[in-house]
Amino acid sequence: MGHDGNVIQELTADHREVDALFAQIEALPPADPERRELADRITMELVRHSVAEEQYLYPTVRRYVDDGDDLADEEIAEHGEVERMLKELEDCRPGDGRFDALITGLRNSVTAHVDDEENRLFPLLAEVCSAAALEDLGEKVRSAKKHAPTRPHPSAPDAPPANRILAPGTGMVDRLRDLLTGRGKQD
Repeated sequence: MGHDGNVIQELTADHREVDALFAQIEALPPADPERRELADRITMELVRHSVAEEQYLYPTVRRYVDDGDDLADEEIAEHGEVERMLKELEDCRPGDGRFDALITGLRNSVTAHVDDEENRLFPLLAEVCSAAALEDLGEKVRSAKKHAPTRPHPSAPDAPPANRILAPGTGMVDRLRDLLTGRGKQD
């Protein structure tokens, strides 16, 4: 992932990419090994996206949106649910019934989260932030995704400043593991 534009455009583009990955995985036969590769790509994209939102989007929501604390807490709780499912998915293989159940559960959770962000959170944010602030936030989110972890870490901190301090180091270790294993490599 990595696009141009303000934070809303950036995150919406991420949402469409993850939707496309879910469609690809669901189009394959249950035991197709490519489903594992797609599940890894979904995991990598969702983890990076979530980390960037937790580092920059939700603190902004807390600061500027009415009832922003409650809204951010709700969104972060949804991230936690998704991250737990992603962690469980790591040990599953295509053809395993648990793999299919987790993919279905993930898609349902992610779809609900995306709908909430795009139809409630993003319009609220657009009302209270200037175009320049949204552009700046988009740049910060893109930068955070470059250094974010690529694997689920459900017990990692999800709020600043701890997440901003620990995520880049965890991300470096995850990317090294990915490089050594070939995980997420796209031909």
